[in-house]
Amino acid sequence: MDLRAQTAGHNLSLGIALITLAFLCSAVMSAFSKAASGAPPLMILFLQYAISFLVFVPAALASGPANLKTQHFWLELFRSLSGSVCQLLFFAAVGSIPLLDSVLLSNAAPLFIPIVVYVWFRKAVQPLVWLSLLIGLAGVIMIIKPGPQLLHNPASVIALVAGLFSALALVATNKLADTEPPVRILIYNFGFSTLLLIPLCIWAWKPLTSRNWLLLMGVGACYAATQYLIIRAYRYASAVELSPFNYSVVIFSGILGWWFFGNVPNGMAMIGTVLICAGGILSIEAGHSEGHGHAFGNGHWKLHWKIAKRNTASPLSPAL
Repeated sequence: MDLRAQTAGHNLSLGIALITLAFLCSAVMSAFSKAASGAPPLMILFLQYAISFLVFVPAALASGPANLKTQHFWLELFRSLSGSVCQLLFFAAVGSIPLLDSVLLSNAAPLFIPIVVYVWFRKAVQPLVWLSLLIGLAGVIMIIKPGPQLLHNPASVIALVAGLFSALALVATNKLADTEPPVRILIYNFGFSTLLLIPLCIWAWKPLTSRNWLLLMGVGACYAATQYLIIRAYRYASAVELSPFNYSVVIFSGILGWWFFGNVPNGMAMIGTVLICAGGILSIEAGHSEGHGHAFGNGHWKLHWKIAKRNTASPLSPAL
């Protein structure tokens, strides 16, 4: 597995293909988690990170202990916690609402990012970004349908809060990307999350059917595949070029939700979906660089890594 932070030359078509495949894996992961009815969200979350950690740790170890040292321990921990909370809230919500709604709301991070960037870096929100937030907010209202029913089933609000934590994790990831290579961010993320979730997973443990065990293993495998494909995609194109394709996960989730769970969105939900996607893409395009890209709180890698590493062999991780 080659996780070196390097460019492979600009190839937009290949970058788009890889990022789209990454979000297909992400949508399949979400469908697996929804199908694993009866499995505690904490167990799903633990296996997601533990399997991904085992997949990526050989590449991390091959890079040598010196290349795994970080000067941003607390930011790595914050990024890991934010991403874990995002995923946990998503798993808690996806069983109670349509797959499309849960994926869409938890991927509403671009609507929160401008506020996070303002609070964190004191960077002003541009007028065009405010417009994107209003467009996205209108879509959110159409999806969650505010009213008394939310008191009985707050899953939509839970999924939306997952989007907020996704925004926090993304901004932290892009901040780390100033000095940290992909393999280091990933291994700290997976490692911290796995260790912190062990006692919680023991507390939430319950016997699972063979079917649920297979589904949970699928969640972990698809999550690891998503991360790897994202890294590969960003070797061929920039965040600005690829970020709009993040919302392909919404299309894939809608198809999977209809095909396997019988979730057919009505006209209001379709309009809300279009508005949230449009607002999110506009926010990414018009916003600050700290908010480019999102992937369930995992973040995307900045182009300057590739520029810095161009035509330079990286010691981070040889091909395995």
